[in-house]
Amino acid sequence: MNAYWPIVVPALVKIVVILGIVLTGVAYTTLAERKVSAWMQDRRGPNRVGPFGLLQPVADGMKFFFKEDITPREAYRPLYLLAPFLTLFPALITFAVIPFGTQISVGGQTYPLIIAPGMDVGVIFLLAVSSIGVYGILLAGWSSGNKYSLMGGLRSASQVISYELGIALAVMSVVLWTGSFDFRRIVEDQAGWGHFWFVGPQFLAFIVFTVAVFAETNRLPFDLPEGESELVAGYHTEYSGLRFAMFFMGEYANMITASAFVVLLFLGGWNLPFVNYAWFGPLWGGLLSAVVFFAKVAVLLFVFIWVRWTLPRFRYDQLMSLGWKRLFPLALLNLVLISTLLVLRGHP
Repeated sequence: MNAYWPIVVPALVKIVVILGIVLTGVAYTTLAERKVSAWMQDRRGPNRVGPFGLLQPVADGMKFFFKEDITPREAYRPLYLLAPFLTLFPALITFAVIPFGTQISVGGQTYPLIIAPGMDVGVIFLLAVSSIGVYGILLAGWSSGNKYSLMGGLRSASQVISYELGIALAVMSVVLWTGSFDFRRIVEDQAGWGHFWFVGPQFLAFIVFTVAVFAETNRLPFDLPEGESELVAGYHTEYSGLRFAMFFMGEYANMITASAFVVLLFLGGWNLPFVNYAWFGPLWGGLLSAVVFFAKVAVLLFVFIWVRWTLPRFRYDQLMSLGWKRLFPLALLNLVLISTLLVLRGHP
């Protein structure tokens, strides 16, 4: 057993650190949502609990913890209780294969900044696990015994069918270009001037992927599964207390996952143009790369919030039309163009 400690202990440390960062990020992204919306609407936002309102997420968490948890009489209890977990846990599990920096050296030992360093099919794993989250929404809608919740769940399922194709084709173009499903290899190929992929050969894939992940995360202007004007509150109408909170924790965790996915595929990961982390030493260089990575993720989270408070909600037929008639053909065209470029470059 002692032979496994050098592997188990660093993995446990990285799990604890990443879960702490993600769950703290989830809590304070909710605060950022309210602060940014207040800034855009020329009002103050939360500013009573703690300095500048920084303890507002703690107060919200305590409120959810002590709030009465009600199960509707008509609900199918086993799936009703399971649905929030199916929404939150896949969003957290995906971070096992997301590299968040280069590597650090401590005590003569080198540790890659990823929980599962041997996962060379990280792209497939992330796509597979993140797609499980829709089952939580669908089962929540069906098991609640509420027709509005059911309609919200069905809307989520149809959104996924529409936008998964665009996401898959956009990711496929990146995989073709790099020849790897490994996130680290994809990031390495974006070093130097390759950092500007999103304005280079992968520009169309970047546009398709970014728009599609808004629909994947059920964010405005694609939040039809919880459209208040038509469905009261959507798939989570019959939920309260901690179970209600788990749906929103899952939504914000998915936002962080989606932002990390975009950063790794198109925005250079932890790379910065003209910066070599070896200049800063084996420890500080690795830590600086992690700071750069999470800073890029934070910028994309701001974009998620910015878009929510800028664009109105699409009609349902407009959403489906955008997915099937615009993004899917555009992603297919991009795949053809990337394949042609590879042939012209003499790629086997």
